[in-house]
Amino acid sequence: MPNLKEIRNRIASVSSTMQITSAMKMVSAAKLKKAQDAITAMRPYANKLTELLQSLSASLDAGSGGRFSDNREVNKVLIVAITSNRGLCGAFNANIIKQSTFLANETYSGKQVDFIAIGKKANDILVKNHKVLADHSSVYDDLTFENVAVIAENLMEQFTNGSYDKIEIIYNKFKNAATQIVMTEQFLPIVPVEDSENTGGDYIFEPAKVEIVEQLIPKSLKTQLYKGIRDSFASEHGARMTAMHKATDNATDLRDQLELTYNQARQAAITNEILEIVGGAEALNG
Repeated sequence: MPNLKEIRNRIASVSSTMQITSAMKMVSAAKLKKAQDAITAMRPYANKLTELLQSLSASLDAGSGGRFSDNREVNKVLIVAITSNRGLCGAFNANIIKQSTFLANETYSGKQVDFIAIGKKANDILVKNHKVLADHSSVYDDLTFENVAVIAENLMEQFTNGSYDKIEIIYNKFKNAATQIVMTEQFLPIVPVEDSENTGGDYIFEPAKVEIVEQLIPKSLKTQLYKGIRDSFASEHGARMTAMHKATDNATDLRDQLELTYNQARQAAITNEILEIVGGAEALNG
């Protein structure tokens, strides 16, 4: 027969855990709304800026796209892995680590692959088997465009000075609270669009296209990285809210099962006590 005290302790422990997961769910739900509004508001601007930049780059002669469009032979690759600083958000961080490892070991096998971690979870895991140049986990303490721009400028410098031939970023794209899509985007060199229909001559450019592209590229790259981090930030809260919701449901089910087991054990104990009393009374009468 199960020990009643042990079952009571387990019920108290599960109930305490359930209160914690429920509170974390509500906190993430509140933060998600603000983060979702932020990424939803900036996506149209970021997408249009990228589209404009790619269209202009595609309309230029080969080699006229500037230092950020230099397509070199890929021998050295830098991967920017964007995760969170905290766990308890399901497979959110594991998916980024898995994709990062796949790129390093499979896609770019035989090449020099280094990492920059944005998020403590990426740094803690990747540093065990790969070279991590920098950990920018602190960017989440004050997530602003200005702080992200500093990281983007460093990435641009790493590419233009020849330290790396290709830079990619990996992050979770926010779709909804329950769905995050792992995205791998080429950061540098700039990839021009192949569809020439989008580069028609309906515009008069002042100054020249080359000058416009040179001014737009740094701003576009900073915006691209900021959008990726913002997407990841919203995805984190969505993933954590979903994970804590499931954890709360599982804790509720476990508590109900334990309470049922406790009641059955208590009922069995009472029945045994009655049988002992009746048996004792019959023995006295006999």
